[in-house]
Order: sequence, then structure tokens, then C-alpha cells
Amino acid sequence: MCLRPVKVGVEMSTQLKIFVAGDVEGNFDQLFSRIKNIQKKSGNFDLLLCVGDFFGTNFMAWESYVKGEKKVPIATLILGPNKFEHTDYYKDNKDGGDLCDNVTYLGKKGTYNGSSGLTIAYLSGTESSEGKSGEINFSQQDVTSLLLPVATDTKFQGVDILITSQWPKGVDRYGIPVGELDTTNVGSSLVSQLAINLRPRYHFCGMENVFYERQPYRNHKVLAEKERHVTRFIGLAKLSNTQKKKYLYAFSITPLSSIDQSELTKQTPDVTECPFNMEESKPRQEKESDAQFFYDMTPREEKGKKRQRDKDGGPDRKQIKHKEPTGPCWFCLGSPEVEKHLVVSVGIHTYLALAKGGLVDDHILILPIGHHQSTTSAPSEVIDEINRYKTALKKFFKQIGKSVVFFERNYKTQHLQIQVVPVPIDCVQELKDAFMQCSEEENVELNEIPKHSDLKQIVPSGTPYFYAEIPSGEKLLHRIKKQFPIQFGRDVLSSVQVLNMPERVDWRNCKISKDKEARLAAKFKEDFKQFDLNLD
Repeated sequence: MCLRPVKVGVEMSTQLKIFVAGDVEGNFDQLFSRIKNIQKKSGNFDLLLCVGDFFGTNFMAWESYVKGEKKVPIATLILGPNKFEHTDYYKDNKDGGDLCDNVTYLGKKGTYNGSSGLTIAYLSGTESSEGKSGEINFSQQDVTSLLLPVATDTKFQGVDILITSQWPKGVDRYGIPVGELDTTNVGSSLVSQLAINLRPRYHFCGMENVFYERQPYRNHKVLAEKERHVTRFIGLAKLSNTQKKKYLYAFSITPLSSIDQSELTKQTPDVTECPFNMEESKPRQEKESDAQFFYDMTPREEKGKKRQRDKDGGPDRKQIKHKEPTGPCWFCLGSPEVEKHLVVSVGIHTYLALAKGGLVDDHILILPIGHHQSTTSAPSEVIDEINRYKTALKKFFKQIGKSVVFFERNYKTQHLQIQVVPVPIDCVQELKDAFMQCSEEENVELNEIPKHSDLKQIVPSGTPYFYAEIPSGEKLLHRIKKQFPIQFGRDVLSSVQVLNMPERVDWRNCKISKDKEARLAAKFKEDFKQFDLNLD
């Protein structure tokens, strides 16, 4: 992995104590004074890693360290420049090397291997807007060359630490929002690619002047792959910030190579799905003879249909071209087979409709406008809007004293349908037991999957499944292999523990007249109006 030996001034023990600093920007005295004080109280640390802009513009401050007038109190590894005006600091060590006693520039990209077994992968600079590598920029070629040995190494587990100046794009997906930072306009897709394939246990970044410690995310597909270790992402603020944001992070780590596998792969209670699209970033070999790997890292927003806005700033639905079925479909909104009187809300990519033969009067369906068979095959813009509808429906039903169950059956269907069934709040505690009891009676293996999981990363596209989300936040999944009871979801919800309506299991027994359907749809539409995400 582009290995280059790097010397540090200490012999490291098995468990390492490490500092990581955000953008130093030439505030060397402030940083090293803080580290000296911490070490006096807590003992010596083994290493300091610096991400973001290290030098700033205070050349005289650095000169005193180069001349030996001031001492760096700890072995320090830094990244390369992000701005052209800082390149002079690195001109004599373009490929990495010692800049002064105890400070080492790692280089443009590569992996540092410590004597303890610690592995630190690094990438300097920011992503090039022109796709070309330069003094302060990296390109796809840089990332590909760094990942090439990993792509063919079947024993590769991951690295201990990844340091980059630039953030990965979309890192807060499934996690706590960054809040003060608009992550849609921040970060690099190439850094995301690096994080997916290197599987760091820790990933540190700078540059954005915020402190953000994300919940750990997993590096495997639940139920589809063996468990791997989790990744913890930490973004650090600048040393010079006046808001007292955290710029220095201290932690202990035992190298991956020295940890028992069962201990290494333990999953924390707050672990989430990987925020990056793991399928899009898998390497594919163009030609066997070329031994070069290429990656599909087109940003998600460019792959989806771009939303058009009309003169009032609202979505122009006429500009959206939806996928069409190859034959008749009862649920594609543009199809003549659709019963339009059941429709209660229309979004950009999805719509709501009253369920025909519903379990209850306000049994609703969330459906894509275009033709998509399941959640696992639908594009991201469709899934995002489905999730916004789910949030709105939860708020709506909560206001009227109800909870809501969502379920989907991707089996003997041709169009994605999310069933939305409101249930009394007082039966919420019974729901999981009802599902499990029914699954046992029907010989259906129902697995609970992590609350922060993404169905797309667990179930391959095209695989039949039954999936349910219950008000407690638990998610239940059955992979359909043979026969499956078509009415399973309705069977559970109509049971004595929940709605106590066993006679309504089959939707065909619940049909009502078209006039009554229209009246129920009109009533729901009116009641839902203040929650409808398309009526802002």
C-alpha cells in the first residue's frame, strides 16, 4: 500500500496513547504547550497526528523550531499542504521526511507502519476539481494507486487510523447531523471511497472548523457478510477558533493486528449503517491484462434526477421523467390502471394513496410514481422521499393518538408498496411479540436487524423479502426463500394483541364502494394537509 518507512522518536508499546489535532495554522506554541500540560498530568503520549492546515502563514514561528530554539515535545506526523502559499514548507521534502526534530511530513499518500503494528493511512490535500493531481490536490489516480494492493488482498482487514484533511462526502448520513455544517456541499467522494475500502477504525479530518464525533458505523452488510470492526469518524476544529470548539482529541488504541477477532468486531449499541454507498465504491477490474482498478464515485445527487423548480421555488413535476413498466401496472401513477380517487398526496418521486380493502379506514400506501419493484432496487431520491413521508405520517398519527407500523412485501408484487397501518398506542408493547408469535406459527424466520441499518446494504437487489418497522424503532426482516404467506403483515396486525380484527386479514373481504373510498380519501387528505410535505 505505497509503503514508506517513517521514523518517530519513540519506541511504542502495544497500547498506544495518541493525540490528534485539527488545523494548527502556525499556532505551534499553543499546541505544544497544551500537550506538555496534558502529559504532565496524564503521562507521556506516543504520537501526535495533525490534520488540516499545519503551517498557516506565521513563518517566523516555525523557524524557531527548525533552528532548535524551541522543542517539539512529542513525535508528530503531519499531512501535506492544502494551499499553494504553504508549499514552500515542503519543497525540500516533497515525498515526505523530517521537517525538524520530532516533526515528520508523511507525504502525499501512503501508509505508515509503526513498530508496534499500528497502521496509519494518509492522503494529503483536497480533491482536484479538474481531476488532476497536483501539489495541493489529489485525484482519482492517487486514490486508486493507494487502494490497488487492498483490492487484491484477501487477508486485508482494514487500517487502524485514516487521516485526511478533507472530509468524506455525506459522512453524517444515518448519524447525528453536523448541525452547523451543510454536509451536502462539503467533502470529497474520493475520501469516501478511501474510507469504504480501507475500513479505518478511526478516521480524522480537519479544514471545516467544527468538532463532530459521529456514532460508529459498520463496515459489513448485516446478515450478508461476516462482522467487521466499526469505524469512528471525528472532525476537528481549528486551534485558533474563538468558540472553544474541540481541536485536540486524545485516545488509546491497540493495533488491529494485536486484537482478538471477537473483541475487534464487537458492535456498539449506537452503531449505524455505513454512510457511504458501499456498492458504488467497490473496485472493478477493467481488463484482466491491465491490472488497473476503476471506481464509480459519481456523486449521488448527480446520479439522481435533478429536481426542477418553478417560478415559485416549488418542484416542477413535469420535468421529472419516471421509469415506466414494461406492461400494465396498477400502481404507476401515470398508468391508466391507477385508481386516482384513492390518491391523497403527490410528491416529486412518490405518492400516498388509500389502501384498497384497508385494515382500517386510514390504512395508507407509500408508492413510487415511477416503476420500481422494491426498496432495495429504488434509487436514492425515491428512498429519501419515502423516508420523509414516513416522518410526516408518524407526526400525523401521533397527533390523533395513534402509532404506526410500516411493512413491505417484496414477493409476488411488481411495484414497491409500503403499507402504513395506524395502531392504538396501548398495543405498541405487544407488536413485536405479535410478529414473533405469528412468524413461529407460519414457520417464518423473522430476524431483528439493527435500528440504524439500511435495507439496501443488507438485502441484495432482486432478493424477495418481508420487512417491517414498528413504533419502538425495531426493524424485522425475513428473507423469502420458498413459499411465504401473502397476508403475513395483515395477519399480525389483525390479531387479538393488536387490532383484534381477524376477519379483515384478506383485503378482498374488506372492499367498499368507490364512493365510500373517495370520501375516506378526501377526509384523509384534508386531515393530513398540515403534515403534507408537498403543501409547504
